[in-house]
Amino acid sequence: MAGTGIRRSVELLEAFRREQVDPDATYARLAADSVELLSRYTSLDQRVALDVGGGPGYTAAALRAAGAHAFTVDPSADELRLHGRQPEGALVGDGRALPVRTGSVDVCCSFNTLEHVRAPWAFLDELVRITRSGGVVFVCVTNWLSPWGGHETSPWHYLGGERAASRYARRTGLPPKNRYGESLFEIGVGEVLQWAERHPGVALRDAFPRYYPSWCRPLVRLPGVREVATWNLALVLDRH
Repeated sequence: MAGTGIRRSVELLEAFRREQVDPDATYARLAADSVELLSRYTSLDQRVALDVGGGPGYTAAALRAAGAHAFTVDPSADELRLHGRQPEGALVGDGRALPVRTGSVDVCCSFNTLEHVRAPWAFLDELVRITRSGGVVFVCVTNWLSPWGGHETSPWHYLGGERAASRYARRTGLPPKNRYGESLFEIGVGEVLQWAERHPGVALRDAFPRYYPSWCRPLVRLPGVREVATWNLALVLDRH
């Protein structure tokens, strides 16, 4: 099982640092951590699981290794084939209008996708719609005001998304992959929690900083502070 202390956090940070030189190892480590976290809230054995926005299928592969019948949906066929992979059980589909029947999956998850969606609440509503009563929805999101909120343009996003993107292009000679206002959008911890608390179809079971030790959990209860300090919000929802 995934640890809860500083060692796990350091291991995840090291995985992030190796992303450019060894993406397979990085994404496999993150996927394993995601599945280990998820398994604390629900059994995965023989469950139908869908990873939305999962790209080349690392999370779905880890879910299958845990005994689930797992599939991936991503809006981009190119993303599904990243790193030379041909993910099993993958299909192209828009997360805001998933090509999946209502109440047809036991577990629906989405990791670090929400900040890339122009209509985040429609996206979250879809995750809830396709999950059966008694199922679990697990979402992780990099909030805009966190140190990594601007992704590769960080920390200059604190001066504005457009300014950060322009600076990145001048410095590297290339536009950022995560383009502010096109494929990267502002989203906050407080508004995501508010959506979860108000949605009639789910009950908020847990919310915590994804990459931090367990003793950092109180951060998500501190308005203002949580927007900068959380870094990545993990949200666990029980489907009514």
